[in-house]
Amino acid sequence: MTHSKHSVAIIGAGPAGLMAAEVLSQAGVNVTVYDAMPSAGRKFLMAGKGGMNITHSEPLKQFLSRYGARRAELEPILNDFSPDALRAWVQGLGIETFVGTSGRVFPTEMKAAPLLRAWLHRLRSNGVQFRMRHRWLGWSENSLRFDTPDGERIIQASTTIFALGGGSWPQLGSTGAWQSILSQRGIAVEPLKPANCGFETAWSDYFRERFAGQPLKPVSILFNNQNGESFTQQGELTIAEYGLEGGLIYALSAPLRDEIAASGSAAIQLDLLPDRSLANIIDRLAKPRGKDSLSNHLRKRLGISGAKAALLREALSAAEMVDPAKLAETLKALPIALTATRPIAEAISSAGGVCFNELDQRLMLRKFPGLFIAGEMLDWEAPTGGYLLTACLATGRAAGLGALAWLQQQ
Repeated sequence: MTHSKHSVAIIGAGPAGLMAAEVLSQAGVNVTVYDAMPSAGRKFLMAGKGGMNITHSEPLKQFLSRYGARRAELEPILNDFSPDALRAWVQGLGIETFVGTSGRVFPTEMKAAPLLRAWLHRLRSNGVQFRMRHRWLGWSENSLRFDTPDGERIIQASTTIFALGGGSWPQLGSTGAWQSILSQRGIAVEPLKPANCGFETAWSDYFRERFAGQPLKPVSILFNNQNGESFTQQGELTIAEYGLEGGLIYALSAPLRDEIAASGSAAIQLDLLPDRSLANIIDRLAKPRGKDSLSNHLRKRLGISGAKAALLREALSAAEMVDPAKLAETLKALPIALTATRPIAEAISSAGGVCFNELDQRLMLRKFPGLFIAGEMLDWEAPTGGYLLTACLATGRAAGLGALAWLQQQ
């Protein structure tokens, strides 16, 4: 059944908005996508520069667990558009995928641009119109207001899907400016916060100048929050001028961020030798040093040098460095106090957004029938690894199907 007499406005030309446009245009609905930026999918393209990670191949139960507190809300949506369905959809665009050693799924070419090009071509072939450099300002009565290069425009639509993104990487379009507009209409919005972000700590000037940009691998983090919950994970970190960044700390960003918000700091411990037991380290440190300096002894016996050796000197006094028991203990549990998240503009993604209890199961606002929310505007977060993109696409599809059902009812 087609709905050519209806017009749907989709605000936001990221993955969620484009997926909603696909669902509706395939059903014959007139769709116009509006975006403040000069071209579509800018954050999508940027995310794909280091290798376009589209989803993850782990079992669905484990995959769903990555959405933490919002699993219950997202599970039916992700069951309808699973990682396997996403891979089949990508293949339908003529793009082959493969599973990397980490279980992450990538396009064969590893790039986002060919996928986006094929997708936009298909959308335009379906009749989707694009209005770029249209920044949404709110409403004029029941019509949409946009700031455009030709001045303010008022636009009417049968229904509207909002997919304006969160608050990270605002230079690519996700400014979070919609929060105040929706809040003024009485829609409950959880304030946006950084997710998958770096954390600040007070390095010495020497350490910062000498080791910023250096990797720490392999290491594991142990973190116990004030609620008695314990988090531990192994991976890689990067030393930043301000503190720590990289996949390992991004994966724990939600509990670390919440702990800092609650108590002013988060105390983590780094295991610099996750593949060695404490007993093994004590045994190796006890070997005669001979004429070797402590630095050479650590390097020869345990492979500790560079940034890891410097971290020990950040944490221990000169007297503690020559105490084998203290040294071994610190190699397995080096304490670092994290004092702040980095700003949301630097984060990979954001937490917070429109509260799910404002929405029905179709992602339509209960207070404003005919208005739908999708993507990072919704109050959820997930680690990197394909989880972010999968949920953006799945919620965009759900909002598109919801809008289609709404139009059929009308």
